Amino acid sequence: QVQLVESGGGPVRAGDSLRLSCAASGRTFSTSALGWFRQAPGKEREFVAAISRSGSSFYYADSVKGRFTISRDKVKSTVYLQMNNLNPEDTAVYYCAAETDAYLGGRAPDQYDYWGQGTQVTVSS
Repeated sequence: QVQLVESGGGPVRAGDSLRLSCAASGRTFSTSALGWFRQAPGKEREFVAAISRSGSSFYYADSVKGRFTISRDKVKSTVYLQMNNLNPEDTAVYYCAAETDAYLGGRAPDQYDYWGQGTQVTVSS
């Protein structure tokens, strides 16, 4: 089992940066693929980025490619999402998720087994 707790969200201005963190506990963190998703009001939860359990493979949604970077720290059992050049369209609740016993997670939320509670990111123009 994996417990996930996100932090690092908040209000920012367009062009600013934020780094989200997701601290994980549980024995399966090292064998889990990890992902970040986001959900804006009135919209479905959408994929943002995924990273393999080794940390060596990752990919992004087209909307964030070149601006966001996903990484993981095995020692700290934490996954990060560095977000640069934020714009108002990035406003959403951001969630981290774990897909156990998978090398690299997919884009569909229902592929993931565990979720954090989310952290709000609000970008004003």
